Amino acid sequence: MRAEIERRPVTLIFQEKSAFKETYGGGGDYVLCEGQHLKPVGSPVKTVVLFMHPTGVMNYLPMPTALAHAGIPVMTCGSRYPHNDTALIMEKVLLDLGRYVRHAREVLGYEKVVLGGWSGGGSLSLFYQSQAERPTLTDTPAGDPVDVVGAKLQPADGVMQLAAHVSRAITLSEWIDPAIRNELDPYDRDPALDIYAERPAYAPPYPAAFQETYRAAQKARIARITAEVDQRLADLRKSGQPTAEHAFVVHGTMADLRWLDPTIDANDRRPNWCYMGDPRQVNMSPAHLARYCSLRSWLSQWSERSRADGPACAADISVPALVIENTADDACTPSHATRIAAGFKKVTPEFHRVVGATHYYMGQNDKLAEAIGLVRGWLERTGLLVER
Repeated sequence: MRAEIERRPVTLIFQEKSAFKETYGGGGDYVLCEGQHLKPVGSPVKTVVLFMHPTGVMNYLPMPTALAHAGIPVMTCGSRYPHNDTALIMEKVLLDLGRYVRHAREVLGYEKVVLGGWSGGGSLSLFYQSQAERPTLTDTPAGDPVDVVGAKLQPADGVMQLAAHVSRAITLSEWIDPAIRNELDPYDRDPALDIYAERPAYAPPYPAAFQETYRAAQKARIARITAEVDQRLADLRKSGQPTAEHAFVVHGTMADLRWLDPTIDANDRRPNWCYMGDPRQVNMSPAHLARYCSLRSWLSQWSERSRADGPACAADISVPALVIENTADDACTPSHATRIAAGFKKVTPEFHRVVGATHYYMGQNDKLAEAIGLVRGWLERTGLLVER
């Protein structure tokens, strides 16, 4: 039975002292987070599922909407960085999510709160839950204060990983274009690594030795950018500007061999395609991962020092967990779900596959319904689906 839903705005405004302001607009030290409460009309369920992406707005995506139509209340939670991750600090997104968890319990009166970690919200939900259960952080990777410990984050009652990736940083390291040799000139390219060249050195299926060389070059490019960021921050601080920033562009961020060679991390995905279209075009698109960065955001979000490592964070989690892999996912290939599931040490996550489902379930109402059934069944089996 399809429930009607009411969409109610959730607007959270709070004050936060900071040495500098990294979000546009708003007054002084005030932070604004906007979300929606998708409330099924007449539903007796006292459990709410919270969906949050670090920068994306999930109000009208298929999964949250379908879950609410299935009678399960949902909150889609926007961070302080909607549609713009240029200056995003992952540790501050934890504080934003903590406000929604508290609001769901203390204002809306829900008895159980479950984190719906879909896509980029997967590693965020694991990062949040690990710090809520075992808080340790008082600063960012750049060394700026952010008191996650003092925020006293409320742990959720369960976590779901739905077509989720392992982390923003790890994903970028697997997608970044290693052929770019000069960050100021993206057309200065190493022909031996240029998979998008008119006559590339190698064509799919890629030899194992080339895959290893390519992967090492991807990691090396990430390390070079991080070293430049560290040096710029050090120079700014040495010059007496400890809170100054620098914005920069990272070109070429969709050059994963997997998109051209479907035998690597194989699933049912369409060859020569990714979730945003033709990877050759997406690689230099202004809308793709990490295209515009600040120094501090790079370290927190995209660098090797990012703490939002999904599998690593999963090791701290003691609440029930669910992992769902979509077998035609054109964003999160199978190894992501496998690595996330293997990361849990204190609990054994329930693991399912939705055969033939793509990342967004677009035009796949049957696959979406199957995923919703898996979510509801897991909530019931774990005692997380509470009805009054």
